[in-house]
Amino acid sequence: MFALDVAGSPAFLEPDAVVVHPDGSWTVVEIKSFPMLDGSADPAKVGAAARQAAVYVLALEQVAARLDPAPAVRHRVLLVCPKDFSNLPTASAVDVRKQRAVTARQLARLTRIEDIADALPEGTCFSPRLPADELTAAVESVPATYAPECLAACELAFHCRDRSRAEGAVTSLGRSVRAELGALTTVSDVLAAARGERGDPADPAVAALRRAARLRAEALETAATRRAPQGLDAALEADGAGAGQPGATDGTAGTWGGPHR
Repeated sequence: MFALDVAGSPAFLEPDAVVVHPDGSWTVVEIKSFPMLDGSADPAKVGAAARQAAVYVLALEQVAARLDPAPAVRHRVLLVCPKDFSNLPTASAVDVRKQRAVTARQLARLTRIEDIADALPEGTCFSPRLPADELTAAVESVPATYAPECLAACELAFHCRDRSRAEGAVTSLGRSVRAELGALTTVSDVLAAARGERGDPADPAVAALRRAARLRAEALETAATRRAPQGLDAALEADGAGAGQPGATDGTAGTWGGPHR
């Protein structure tokens, strides 16, 4: 078992196995239960295993950096799976350089715990033993950036969702929407930009919103124009049908059954 630094906090990991080669280099071994049929396996499962192994590679690199001389950590991991439909193991080398680079970049972008703690008001405490009002005030002192994905991973997701909706933050619509809108961070800003009341016309997000607003207005106008003749035709048909009913009148006859007297 070894530790990986995640935003200043250690995360303890335990790979299935680590191979030490004669030249002193290390290789991560990942053992999975999904089968390898005719030398190939489910790409989605292999991808998930590669991402998991990439985390182990990063952790091993941190361990190796503390040794002198530092051993090399190979970026090709060994994936061990059942062969076909038997219990016999088979192995294949998987290159995880791409997954390792993505994971390293994501870890580097995480805000460190020390920075988060320094930004909190003096005396902030999140102890469950605090009274409800004090604990609520402490939680609300921390900025909340809600996304729908939070519901599956965070116990405070509903609290952050309520705050996000109250503030009109576009992150409540999803991270992909937030990324597309650029500098527009609230729903009111988005609507104002679509109406042409706010925003830089040179901004691609603002231009796309205004174009979408124009297309919507044109579609509504076209639909209203098409409905108007249909309504007039229906009224004329109803009037014509009523002229042939008993009790109907015209210019020469009175009530049904005889001439007008």
